[in-house]
Amino acid sequence: MNTSTTNNGKTILCVDDEMTGLSVRKMLLESQGYRVLTAENGSDAVVLFSSESLDLIVLDYSMPGTSGHVVAEKMKELRPNLPIIMLSAYVDLPSETMALVDRSITKGEPPAVLLDAIAQLLRDRDGLCSKETRQNER
Repeated sequence: MNTSTTNNGKTILCVDDEMTGLSVRKMLLESQGYRVLTAENGSDAVVLFSSESLDLIVLDYSMPGTSGHVVAEKMKELRPNLPIIMLSAYVDLPSETMALVDRSITKGEPPAVLLDAIAQLLRDRDGLCSKETRQNER
């Protein structure tokens, strides 16, 4: 696994029932210094989510069994500040789903779109965590 100081070993959970896309995203993110965990379905994703320290989720919308919407709902109930990016082949996701996630990306977008979204959400999250830590130290 490649590690890079620029990403400080941030851990990302990628969830997709399509193995090819999942493998490609894993390689892409690892090449950028991220630690990447993968799950092929919603049930496995929830187990990993509950047992691992994660910094961000990349979640497929349309999966057999437990849909990305249901998975995002469970995750946000447990950790509302953890960023979720929803991937979908569909251009327009339901507003209920969009309300649960921090960003939506259409599958087929160039890798830079995903990488930029991840970097921005992690920066935003780190800024929020730093602000909360400073407030708690007062």
